[in-house]
Amino acid sequence: MVLCLNVILFLTLHLLPGMKSSIVNLINNGYDGVVIAINPSVPEDEKLIENIKEMVTEASTYLFHATKRRVYFRNVSILIPMTWKSKSEYLMPKQESYDQAEVIVANPYLKHGDDPYTLQYGRCGEKGQYIHFTPNFLLTNNLPIYGSRGRAFVHEWAHLRWGIFDEYNGDQPFYISRRNTIEATRCSTHITGTNVIVKCQGGSCITRPCRRDSQTGLYEAKCTFIPEKSQTARESIMFMQSLHSVTEFCTEKTHNVEAPNLQNKMCNGKSTWDVIMNSTDFQNTSPMTEMNPPTQPTFSLLKSKQRVVCLVLDKSGSMSSEDRLFRMNQAAELFLIQIIEKGSLVGMVTFDSVAEIRNNLTKITDDNVYENITANLPQEANGGTSICRGLKAGFQAIIQSQQRTSGSEIILLTDGEDNEIHSCIEEVKQSGVIIHTIALGPSAAKELETLSDMTGGHRFYANKDINGLTNAFSRISSRSGSITQQTIQLESKALAITEKKWVNGTVPVDSTVGNDTFFVVTWTIKKPEILLQDPKGKKYKTSDFKEDKLNIHSARLRIPGIAETGTWTYSLLNNHASPQILTVTVTTRARSPTTPPVTATAHMSQNTAHYPSPVIVYAQVSQGFLPVLGINVTAIIETEDGHQVTLELWDNGAGADTVKNDGIYSRYFTDYRGNGRYSLKVHAEARNNTARLSLRQPQNKALYIPGYIENGKIILNPPRPEVKDDLAKAEIEDFSRLTSGGSFTVSGAPPSGNHPSVLPPNKIIDLEAKFKEDHIQLSWTAPGNVLDKGKANSYIIRISKSFLDLQKDFDNATLVNTSSLKPKDAGSDENFEFKPEPFRIENGTNFYIAVQAINEANLTSEVSNIAQAIKFIPMPEDSVPALGTKISAINLAIFALAMILSIV
Repeated sequence: MVLCLNVILFLTLHLLPGMKSSIVNLINNGYDGVVIAINPSVPEDEKLIENIKEMVTEASTYLFHATKRRVYFRNVSILIPMTWKSKSEYLMPKQESYDQAEVIVANPYLKHGDDPYTLQYGRCGEKGQYIHFTPNFLLTNNLPIYGSRGRAFVHEWAHLRWGIFDEYNGDQPFYISRRNTIEATRCSTHITGTNVIVKCQGGSCITRPCRRDSQTGLYEAKCTFIPEKSQTARESIMFMQSLHSVTEFCTEKTHNVEAPNLQNKMCNGKSTWDVIMNSTDFQNTSPMTEMNPPTQPTFSLLKSKQRVVCLVLDKSGSMSSEDRLFRMNQAAELFLIQIIEKGSLVGMVTFDSVAEIRNNLTKITDDNVYENITANLPQEANGGTSICRGLKAGFQAIIQSQQRTSGSEIILLTDGEDNEIHSCIEEVKQSGVIIHTIALGPSAAKELETLSDMTGGHRFYANKDINGLTNAFSRISSRSGSITQQTIQLESKALAITEKKWVNGTVPVDSTVGNDTFFVVTWTIKKPEILLQDPKGKKYKTSDFKEDKLNIHSARLRIPGIAETGTWTYSLLNNHASPQILTVTVTTRARSPTTPPVTATAHMSQNTAHYPSPVIVYAQVSQGFLPVLGINVTAIIETEDGHQVTLELWDNGAGADTVKNDGIYSRYFTDYRGNGRYSLKVHAEARNNTARLSLRQPQNKALYIPGYIENGKIILNPPRPEVKDDLAKAEIEDFSRLTSGGSFTVSGAPPSGNHPSVLPPNKIIDLEAKFKEDHIQLSWTAPGNVLDKGKANSYIIRISKSFLDLQKDFDNATLVNTSSLKPKDAGSDENFEFKPEPFRIENGTNFYIAVQAINEANLTSEVSNIAQAIKFIPMPEDSVPALGTKISAINLAIFALAMILSIV
């Protein structure tokens, strides 16, 4: 018997969210703590703040009515960058920061356009990362194009907060319905309009009716749906919020389940309102009795301040084992010299059973300051562990330097247990400090993550990975949004080298980086011989590497000026009589303040996982806001006992990956091996000139309206700024990036990795179908044996002439013979051709097909998206049906239409 574990499958990912630690709360129907942050590169402009306030105020009322009087915006903070002048009305931020803001205001990279969009790559119902508005969008009149700014904000807020998707599809703007009519991809189908080709030349534009495409049977390329300006339809905000009549989300009653849009694909054909009502926001929120929001939003203007960081470092007796004190000092020194940006205030506290302030806050100005602080790193480990005393001394170090704890950062590193942490939780909460926690080894206090989670800090775990601490400290970079302040890690490698042996390696330095470049070598026994050569042949020797004065087995070379672009080569000789471990770490910063560097960030889909539910590894690789494609991205996950799992991440629009070629690389993780903390690091690498930038418009954005029909006349908006299509991608040179993705906690997992399979193959979400003569050709991306890992055992393919029958009763649809179909490895391209028997094929015959995969444990995947194949001949060019016109079966003959309806 075939078992279906869909319930287990998507218990998945609804625990704690990963990456973003939003401080937004919904209390008594009002959102508090929303942060709108302005990028430091945006020129000062008072009008920007005024327009943000107007946008949010309008959005609050629109949101209130769209959610049937359930929610509105009550308190919103606008974070002003340090680059703007100070004003008396600007307050100090608490835990608000640019990198954790719900909304960012930043210029597009490469003039990519002003479409408001939301970075959203999770599952249906999962929160997005941030909303991006450009200054130009906020400062110019876009009313005819996007509707009012307040309406556009609500469209994006729905993406961000409730994890719903757009109901249009720029790649597939039309489809053929089950009634054999050509329809615009939209929700609801009650929105009326016409379809035209717009041709513009010399500032003037003309329109003509769309013709049928002889290859697809749909309208020709660039055919555009122009809506009537006056509508009666009230939905949907996720299609065209710009229409005056549109004030609601599509409900189950009005939802267009056939439309080939991302909402149907990602949410199994559910309406946007159904998904919203299932969100945590609405679980315990009832409609208000008031007909309008009780208050207008209150705004706080906060101005970013200089960075304040205090290291709180454990030097208890257990830190003497496994070279932990050495490793901590190496990583802390790297943070102080290479990571923390100049102009910051830095202090240091050490603790065992008591705490000591080693340095009050000191402004980082030059190398002498670094050396004064690093000279106080602890040299001996002894005593017990009192984390609360360490934290309180950290507060004291900040306050004694006339700084506020609120908005300051503490980096807490410990390897010990402490049963007294609960005693200072309330004090931590009241302080407003941001705590980044680094748990070293399996015995570190289990309450550490509580501190980082409740204060909005990062959380890390390091154990056997000798570079784990260095990677963690490297990740705690500037939170300001300034590209010049971000440290970028190019390499972090540990090398076990036998006695008297050389090892060689290379590090590419690309043209987007090169400022403030450091090569750091560490060792466990004796300093190795070091040779380093730049791309032009200049050589650096061991004597050029500066050895620290603390005897912490570390030497570094700062490359003068800007590092040469190209491949750097290093050679290390273990000149000791015994094997030892050497490490190589390379960090750098952006080459230019006007050209964003290629960056990589990583996180898990959730901070807590319970076996057997899977989690997803996400890595985003981009230059500015443009996705980087065609590279190798590898995740290394270390379990609490030091076992490492390596995963190749994919950007293929299948399995865990939502959208193909969006620069988000992802993969399911299911290889649990015991409970406790797991750490994540990701290596993104472009070799052999395969990397390129995608110039495609981002997903999940407000629709650019081409024009309206008013009183029977088409009134066009200015043509959309031309952006090269998805095939025209800008090549970029080879590069390497390494980043920590923090840690997550696992419970309920068996101790061994050899547990039985309890998860089915992943759902197929990219099934396509087309006719070739009298056969139907199918293509899709192969799922695995367990989600997207391994190889499925077999496939079930079913076919029907009824869309709804296949959707609602898949198991009783006609079965296709798949005896000759042998599944390939996960991620491979699958192709299958069959004759649709016993059906009679006539002109205009419309078929719907879907697939399930079965694994070796006889578990089945969810049913795939439904693909459509129609057999017909094109109509004569001069016979062009209007929207909703039926395609007469009499005129249909041998012709194939490939159609993806991304619906389950």
